[in-house]
Amino acid sequence: MTAHARTSAAVVLVLAAAVTAGCAGSGSHSGSGPAPAPSSARADTGNSSGQNQAAPTESNPPGDIPDNQAFVTYRPTGGAFTGFTVKVPEGWASTVQGDTTVFTDKLNTIRITAASAASAPTTGSVTNTVVPQLRSQVPKFAAPKVSEVSRHAGRAVLLTYEGDSAKNPVTGKVVRDAFERYAFYRSGHEVDLTLSGPVNADNVDPWRIVSDSLAWR
Repeated sequence: MTAHARTSAAVVLVLAAAVTAGCAGSGSHSGSGPAPAPSSARADTGNSSGQNQAAPTESNPPGDIPDNQAFVTYRPTGGAFTGFTVKVPEGWASTVQGDTTVFTDKLNTIRITAASAASAPTTGSVTNTVVPQLRSQVPKFAAPKVSEVSRHAGRAVLLTYEGDSAKNPVTGKVVRDAFERYAFYRSGHEVDLTLSGPVNADNVDPWRIVSDSLAWR
């Protein structure tokens, strides 16, 4: 073989070796450390979607009584008449004013009054006597409506109306309230049950529980 031929063969061998080394390097990681993770694996190490984050706690609108509210039985122990019971929300603050017991919590109130009565209340007596009294007592009294309803304890006269609450001594705010006043009667005794809360509150179910729970004993 001539010198020129030997030189050409050497060049070919060198090029072939370089190509082989390049191919081997592209398929494996050379070095002492671990191979870097693919870009898709690196993206999965964080939680950018927020799927595991806790949802914010929701609160009831102002005046709404919670759906899980528990009720307890109230039994009057003094006053003109104690022959009845009624369920009230558990944990509400209570005050006694003569023959009247008041339960309150935030913006809601339950007022229970028992008294002797010569005759049962009627839609006419409530319209002619009770409505004028409340009109002079309740700020911005409005929209009175009188009807007869049936509850577990029997017939009752229902008066619904609206009025302003007393001014909050801390915030100075006044709330527009909706009222339901039930007048029950039995054997010379009348029990008036008044339920009140903000006009935009959804307390239909809790108020039904309370008004339907009155029982004579």
